[in-house]
Amino acid sequence: MKKSSKISPKIILSGGGTGGHIYPAIAIANEIKSRFPQADILFVGAKDKMEMEKVPKAGYPIKGLWISGIQRKNILANASFPFKLIDSVWKSRKIVNEFKPDIAIGTGGFASGPMMYAAAQKGVPVLIQEQNSFPGITNKLLKNKAFAICTAYDNMGNYFPKDKIHHTGNPIRSELFTNLPEQKAAKEKLGLNPNKPLILSVGGSLGSRTLNNTWTKAVEQLIDTDIQLLWQTGKLEWNKINANQDLKHELIQATEFIYEMNQAYAAADIIVSRAGAMAISELTLIGKPTILVPFPYAAEDHQTKNAESLANVDAAIMISDKDAEEQLTQAAINLVQDVEAQKKLMKNMKKLAKPNATKDIVDLIEAKLNEY
Repeated sequence: MKKSSKISPKIILSGGGTGGHIYPAIAIANEIKSRFPQADILFVGAKDKMEMEKVPKAGYPIKGLWISGIQRKNILANASFPFKLIDSVWKSRKIVNEFKPDIAIGTGGFASGPMMYAAAQKGVPVLIQEQNSFPGITNKLLKNKAFAICTAYDNMGNYFPKDKIHHTGNPIRSELFTNLPEQKAAKEKLGLNPNKPLILSVGGSLGSRTLNNTWTKAVEQLIDTDIQLLWQTGKLEWNKINANQDLKHELIQATEFIYEMNQAYAAADIIVSRAGAMAISELTLIGKPTILVPFPYAAEDHQTKNAESLANVDAAIMISDKDAEEQLTQAAINLVQDVEAQKKLMKNMKKLAKPNATKDIVDLIEAKLNEY
């Protein structure tokens, strides 16, 4: 593609509250920097949320807004929301006036709403990126302000103007799915038996109580079938699980957090995971047989909708959270032992992969900059 005539474009990126909004924004920023080393990039997030730590660690400046999401379960907690919204829109306008961005990019989360709204009001071109199969409130409200809407799922015309939709996929760190080590070597590096099948269970950095309860009860059954488990417990229940002597066995490797996810993905024979948008995008690129257990309390139950979009095309098996403790262990063992079922899931999963998501999104950004 033709390079933009702008050598040092000024870019605002806004999104946060969870890693699912932050990491796509950082991936986009990194790709912009690779094309425009002199680009001036500013992040805008919510005060006291994880972006205020994660973004500076990635090497970018960030400004915080006094904003929070709407509490669906505690209506009284929303009493201050109108004041936070007014304050955040006012501060966003001030940021736009001072920074003078050439383009604004929103990756969802409540912080991006005031920022993208203020940018659009000032005539700044806005691009939004939606990670889920069921859009969040912020992106649905911004749909008419954006010149482009980049989605991770097909068939999003019910939520967004069809002429603005670009089915790019979610931006994912390339090191997670490129140049993966050979499976047996990965198992050995992780201290596992290279000749025995492995279930990889991931429940997010905080962990999943449902998955943890399931595997706590399943240890004897896994040992009896000679299946290994690499079990990421998350931080909330790690101490309890680590102290449980009944869970100590050479086939069971529990850990609070997996830092070498590329090794873990390479080592796995099957994967059990929650159904967050970014997790699913990674899994489609890895292409391993997967069982999804969606977290039922995610906003608007979007994890269930994410999981259904894969289960409906035989790209993954879905087990509901309420059924997991009764059904998950046997389903995982059956899948480990059924090579044909594994092949079918792998084939269909790989069809959904979007390995060029970050590049395609930044192509749209660069094309817009070329219009100046």
